Amino acid sequence: MRTFTAPATLLAITLIAGCTTTQPPYDGNPFPPVPAPVAEVIPKPPVTGEQLLWQPGHWDWSGGGYVWARGEYVPAAGHGNLWTQGWWSRTDAGWTWQPAHWTS
Repeated sequence: MRTFTAPATLLAITLIAGCTTTQPPYDGNPFPPVPAPVAEVIPKPPVTGEQLLWQPGHWDWSGGGYVWARGEYVPAAGHGNLWTQGWWSRTDAGWTWQPAHWTS
């Protein structure tokens, strides 16, 4: 009977060990991390009478996943001088997507 107990115990330990998984650390955010930016070639700006600046492409949250918004030239007037990528922030109401935007 002793010879049967050791193999059965070893088999049980092996089966239980096979059931465990390693999961990444959970930071409390139920949404996937923002993907890496997509490399874009910045085209020459269009010729216009107003000053333009390049607004880089960025990921936006569509409610069910991330959607890439391509970069474009936008009027410089009314924009800050620093581009900030979108991110998830925790608020009293839960997780809220802060879209990419210009800041001063």
